[in-house]
Amino acid sequence: MDFRALSSAATLWAETPCDALVIILNANMADQGLPPALAGLLDDAIKAGDLALKAGRVLYAHRPAGVRAPRLVWSVAANDSAKSLRAAAQGAFQALKSGGARHVVVARCGAKGLESAHAQALVGAVQDAAYVYRHTKPSAPPAPALARVSVLVDKAELKGVQQALIQASAIAEGVALARECANRPGNHCTPTHLAQEARKLAREHGLKVEVLDRKAVEKLGMGAFLAVAQGSEQPLRFIVLRYEGGRKGEAPHVLVGKGITFDTGGISIKPAGEMDEMKFDMGGAASVLGTLRAVAQLKPRLNVVGVIPACENMPDGRAVKPGDVVTSLSGQTIEILNTDAEGRLILCDALTYVERFKPASVIDIATLTGACVIALGHHHTGLFTADDEMAQALLASGQESLDPCWRMPLDDEYEEALKSNFADMGNVGGRAGGAITAAMFLRKFTGKYRWAHLDIAGTAWKSGAAKGATGRPVGLLTRYLLRQAD
Repeated sequence: MDFRALSSAATLWAETPCDALVIILNANMADQGLPPALAGLLDDAIKAGDLALKAGRVLYAHRPAGVRAPRLVWSVAANDSAKSLRAAAQGAFQALKSGGARHVVVARCGAKGLESAHAQALVGAVQDAAYVYRHTKPSAPPAPALARVSVLVDKAELKGVQQALIQASAIAEGVALARECANRPGNHCTPTHLAQEARKLAREHGLKVEVLDRKAVEKLGMGAFLAVAQGSEQPLRFIVLRYEGGRKGEAPHVLVGKGITFDTGGISIKPAGEMDEMKFDMGGAASVLGTLRAVAQLKPRLNVVGVIPACENMPDGRAVKPGDVVTSLSGQTIEILNTDAEGRLILCDALTYVERFKPASVIDIATLTGACVIALGHHHTGLFTADDEMAQALLASGQESLDPCWRMPLDDEYEEALKSNFADMGNVGGRAGGAITAAMFLRKFTGKYRWAHLDIAGTAWKSGAAKGATGRPVGLLTRYLLRQAD
């Protein structure tokens, strides 16, 4: 989709040529500063009771008098914040979604400028409204006709807003890729399919890719990863993607994404209710692919490596059993007390593997624990790191991208829960602080570099009527990497 910034004074909004004009109103303003034609239409709508200046209200008008566009949408934002703009834009574009508008122009009342966060909010709202999953659903509605969105701004803002839209558009493309991968059912999105997606991404965007099979993983000694994969008929894949935009030899930033393409829980099998949603357990892997897609389009001056250990977790006769002890790539032994705590097992070998890159920073992304959902719900991703500088960069990146995270503790006392009588550690502790003890487990494999863990169990997908992948935290990760390049 084409996003552009156009220079225009508010007095000319009604005369702008387009298929639809969207005007974002501000609930806090009695006078929206509109030209007479638009002000009159707004007054009439309010007096008739069709619209109120309350956040979330939307009104569609067809062929309004005095407006060049054949479609006019009023949408009310709570204030000038990027978060409010996103909500208002989502409402407006939902009203246009099933129509024939190809070129939509957006204008904001009372805005004091369009910052990068606002641009990302607007672009994200548009792409979210336009996204339709159809890979395994031939009856899905056709894609919206929308092809171009223009944002009206003052001339002084034009260059900055255009650059912000370019960044936001690349992030939105990455989010869309992550959603598409995660939404595919487990019999379509297998570890082999993830490897194919990585190869396609590398081919189309000039990345380097390497895919290791079981034999290569066995040779390396990834005992924890192999243990999880041994119960599945689907072959495992260990995927390494490289974006080389920085100087040769410059330390890369590494993203490690959990790629469990379906998680039954193994022998510690999950309840049947909502188990279908375990196709989303590769949301971390999807976010790595999406972030590399955005980075490759934006071409920042840094090096990035994406690592994805991918397999299924199935309860076959060969599957790993509770009480089994395996040896990880690091040489540390692990007593597998619960086979449904498998994500940390594939990640720990990947986290040891990335030592070879001598990384500037490492972030692992995983739908790791239900405990994180209990702690934070579905709004904030759980952030775990002992590195204050990384924490601040990730928190700020989350705020800028409207993809927020919340820092959780990593006190040494939590490590007590992972003690084992039969191995160097158990793979689970008790129920208390489950998201924290999972992060403490991963920390045992990250002592040689700066590291952060993102638990996206509550943010990677939605349930219920809106069931589907969100594409998070592609926005957060991309903003973090752009910050490192700056």
